[in-house]
Amino acid sequence: MAASPKSLLRAHQPEYAAPVSGAADSTVSLHTGTEMPSLGFGTWQLRHHTAETVFQALEAGYRLIDTSGDYHTQRGIGNAIRGFGGRREDIFLVTKIEETDDAYEATRRNLSELKLDYADLVLIHRPPEGGVGEVLWQELRRAKLDGLARDIGVSNYSIEQIEELVYRTGEMPVVNQVEWTPFGHSPRMLDFCHDNGIVLMAWSPLTRAQRLNDSRLAAMAARYGRTSAQLLIRWNLQQGVVPLPKANHVQHLRDNLHVFDFEIAQPDMARLRAMNEHYSALGSLEYL
Repeated sequence: MAASPKSLLRAHQPEYAAPVSGAADSTVSLHTGTEMPSLGFGTWQLRHHTAETVFQALEAGYRLIDTSGDYHTQRGIGNAIRGFGGRREDIFLVTKIEETDDAYEATRRNLSELKLDYADLVLIHRPPEGGVGEVLWQELRRAKLDGLARDIGVSNYSIEQIEELVYRTGEMPVVNQVEWTPFGHSPRMLDFCHDNGIVLMAWSPLTRAQRLNDSRLAAMAARYGRTSAQLLIRWNLQQGVVPLPKANHVQHLRDNLHVFDFEIAQPDMARLRAMNEHYSALGSLEYL
C-alpha cells in the first residue's frame, strides 16, 4: 500500500533552525544544508532605477535578493550584482517560474536575463489550476541536477498542496514563500513548515504600506523606539520567517535592515499574532 503524503513528510525528520536573534548576517538553515540569509530585499514593481536601488541594498548589507521572471527586474538585478563585485556565493539570489512555464527553460531564461550561471533558489510562483505542479517540480529538479539552481521551493502553496507535491515526487521544497504579516497569517502553516523543515519566506511583510498606520502597531513600535516597518520585520524574524521588505528610498532600506539589535517581548509577540484577521493586500491569502 502506498504511503500517505503525511507519512512521507514525517519520514523527512528535518532539524528546524531556531528563530533569529542576533546579527545582520544571520542565516537560517535549509533542510539541504544550505545557509540562507534571514532577511532579504524584495523587488516586486521595482522597475525604475532597479540596478541603482539593488546596488544600494547590497551596499547597505542585504545579501538575499528576491525576484521573478514576471517582475521585469532581473536585468537590473544582474547589473547590480556584477557592479557590486565580490564573490557570487556571498549573494543569495531567489527567482521564480510561472505555473504556465516550461520550468527548466524558464529557469534558463531567467538566468540569461540575470547573466548569472545559477540561482540559489528557484520557486514555483504559484500552483497551477487543477493540480500541484508535479511536472513543473520535476523540471526544477532537473534544473537543480544540472546546476542551474542550488535549491528549489514553492510559493503560495497550501499545506495540502505541499503534501500532495511531496507524495507525488518524493522531494520536499526548502521554502514556501507566502504573504505573511500579523494581520494575515496562518499558525497552522507555520507549525506545518516548522515540523517539516520548510522555511517560510514572507512577501509583502510590510502590508504594502497599507497597515503601517494601524494604531495598535504604531503604539507598540513607539514603545520600542522603532518604526512600524521595523516591528513587522522583527516579528517575522523571531518566528523563523524570512521577510522580504521592499523599499524605494535608501533610508528606508537601511532602516529595514536595522532590526537585529532589539527583541520583541513574548507578550507583545502574542499581541501581534492576535491581530490576525487573514488580511491580504491582494484581497485573500492564497495559501488558505
